[in-house]
Amino acid sequence: MRPAVIALLAALLEPGAGLADEIVGASYFGPTERYPHGVFGDPVEWGGLAMPLADGRTARLTLPADHVFEDLAPRLADLDGDGTLEVVVIETDMTAGASVAIYDSTGKLAETDHIGTRNRWLAIAGISDLDGDGRIEIAYVDRPHLARVLRVIEVGPGWRLLEEAAAPGHTNHRFGVASIEGGVFDCGAGPEIFTAGAAWSRVLATRMEDGALISRDVGPYTGPDSLTCP
Repeated sequence: MRPAVIALLAALLEPGAGLADEIVGASYFGPTERYPHGVFGDPVEWGGLAMPLADGRTARLTLPADHVFEDLAPRLADLDGDGTLEVVVIETDMTAGASVAIYDSTGKLAETDHIGTRNRWLAIAGISDLDGDGRIEIAYVDRPHLARVLRVIEVGPGWRLLEEAAAPGHTNHRFGVASIEGGVFDCGAGPEIFTAGAAWSRVLATRMEDGALISRDVGPYTGPDSLTCP
């Protein structure tokens, strides 16, 4: 896993604040055209992450020049069960492609391996305890325009990210569209990951069961609103 290379631009934390301060929000800043992949239909990505803190300050982190946040918005979740929020993002190495990365106010906590080549992306599908074991999983579609593989990683002790399961035949994003479709919903029997089938003709609801991803066909795909509980 590549170590974080980041700079704290603002809100240098108070002396003794070696632990993360409580995050209450997150947004990207620093629009940049240095990585013209255009997955959302324009050449603009993001170079920085701003995290407002509970005490009124804001931690601002800037990426090195060969990285961008290739994403629409950061996601907030308590990933380690300590009652405070972390930030989940799509971070791209301009040579090695996209990864899932986790930040707190002190910097990067963990990230998956980058896909391996430029202009290769992933789309986060949801964040939840998908298998009921008390630990949080992050679901994402690996290369939703090409490989179309649904992957689930668990956030373990020490910010270790372990891939628990993978299944082909899923997508949640069309190239050039400024939205990621679907998500994780509980329709009455526990959390399920809603995606489209690879051909964008069917809606799939996928659950974790005994370490495997089990999908059911919910019905025809008729647009973004169909990727939820019927």
